[in-house]
Amino acid sequence: MTKDYWNDRYINNQTGWDLGAVSPPIMEFTDGIEDRDLKILIPGAGNAYEAEYLFKSGFKNVFLCDIAEIPLNSFSRRNPEFPGQQMLHQDFFEIENSFDLILEQTFFCALPVSKRNAYAHKTSELLSPGGILAGLLFDFELKEDGPPYGGSREEYLTYFRPYYHIEILEKAYNSIKPRLGNELFFKFRKK
Repeated sequence: MTKDYWNDRYINNQTGWDLGAVSPPIMEFTDGIEDRDLKILIPGAGNAYEAEYLFKSGFKNVFLCDIAEIPLNSFSRRNPEFPGQQMLHQDFFEIENSFDLILEQTFFCALPVSKRNAYAHKTSELLSPGGILAGLLFDFELKEDGPPYGGSREEYLTYFRPYYHIEILEKAYNSIKPRLGNELFFKFRKK
């Protein structure tokens, strides 16, 4: 799961997770946010269509992070007005900052299972008091030949309950057709 691994996935067009647009459940969730000054992080952002959508919707404190530079360069070409200092080309686990909202879109399920506890802990460290972790998690049988690795509601609760109040964790009703029935929308509030 090195930067070379992920850059190679982009070079070889092995990006089945990439929708080419913002995910409908995330769009609906963010459309309901009134405070456009929130400081938002999108980890493992890839081509970052969510960041692009948020920025063009008036959210100016959006940060995206990816270990691979190819998708960040693509994002920058599409969005030359986006502040360069808000594009973090680094390992998510090395970020030292504070955010009001972290948006999850395919990053968690791309992590090996051995990193999932660390992800839950790191997101809680990065969030300000009462901050929100929200987005989508895949809901299909855990497999060893990922990414994506999948997982279940019950498994996810074991990682996040120690750090978060579980406000929403349910089947996404508005997933894109190929993912319908295989995504959970969630909203967790930091304890």
